[in-house]
Amino acid sequence: MLDRSEIQGLLSEYPPQPVIAAVGSHSALDIADGAVTEGFRTLVLAQSGRDATYARYYRTHRDATGRVTRGCVDEVWPFPKFADLAQPAVQERLRTTGALLIPNRALSSYVPLDTIESDLQVPLVGSRSMLRLEERTERENYYTLLEAARIPTPERIAEPSQIDGLAIVKLPHATKRLERGFFTVASPGEYERKSRALIDRGSILPDDLAAARIERYVIGPVFNFNFFFSPLVPRADGLELLGVDERRESSLDGLVRLPAAQQLEMSQAGHLPDYTVVGHGTLTVRESILEEVFRLGERFVDAARGRYPPGILGPFCLQTCLDKDGRPTVFDVAARIGGGTNIHLGLGHPYGNALWREPMSSGRRLAREVRLALDDHRLSEIVT
Repeated sequence: MLDRSEIQGLLSEYPPQPVIAAVGSHSALDIADGAVTEGFRTLVLAQSGRDATYARYYRTHRDATGRVTRGCVDEVWPFPKFADLAQPAVQERLRTTGALLIPNRALSSYVPLDTIESDLQVPLVGSRSMLRLEERTERENYYTLLEAARIPTPERIAEPSQIDGLAIVKLPHATKRLERGFFTVASPGEYERKSRALIDRGSILPDDLAAARIERYVIGPVFNFNFFFSPLVPRADGLELLGVDERRESSLDGLVRLPAAQQLEMSQAGHLPDYTVVGHGTLTVRESILEEVFRLGERFVDAARGRYPPGILGPFCLQTCLDKDGRPTVFDVAARIGGGTNIHLGLGHPYGNALWREPMSSGRRLAREVRLALDDHRLSEIVT
């Protein structure tokens, strides 16, 4: 792991007004929109063939005074593949530009984690040491941290032979590694049949299946709680809930919209949906549940600070299922900006807006944190 003081030392050569940068996928538009709103220039690191969204359709237009009149992406650097952004010459160019890189899931999926941790000499506004926690096959992962924080998680089932009720098998998709190859089962026999069919279909790989995590399925709606933690304020004021989202998954969501009779008439292959995330929707939660939601967030922040100093910095997401009594179970964690934050770019979200008294998305809150740190000469406290 790069020494944090080494990264902090780079800031002394940065221009007074840094540039907010992100990998061009996942939540890059939210990051760019929030940064432009807070007065920063923006940079998107894109893969060739996937850059038109940023370079053309959301390109920033400014008037003679520099005021933004349209768009939110000032500059795009295309690469043959995303991982090329970690090349030494590119890193030097990023530092010369004054880039502060916002880690999103695209960064940690397309650039090897070893490279991010040991070789990417660019300041990250966030928690570099916690990105690896999202890999369920690692010995130290988000389940380890959730257990240390005393946060409820789904019961783990050690072996397929122990499946005695509805369970979910969690592993990556065979080819779309950013996506999920999850499937549900209710018995050892169903596990064998479905896993064999998914392997034959090319949706999952045998090696991934061998390392998969099996959990007892929690029945209830899913709420992704998008938090923000600031080290720039007193600890009691540090945790904020900005918004809540839910996923839209293909082909799962399409399948469940069909009447049962039509589902039964489909071929056997149609009974095995994909859990590929293709979009998000916005949610609020019953206010009597919010107190417990904040308790989960506080426990997570405290546990992260103890195990992975300096702990969580900036945005993070607890993906949660609420049972019939409103009790939360956390089944996934993003130790960086979540994938569903684009739902409130530009408009903010009821919770973030209620707190800040103006439209406050996750992307804008990130940029606001950079602005506050610059004003107080404390930028080194929010980077790793």
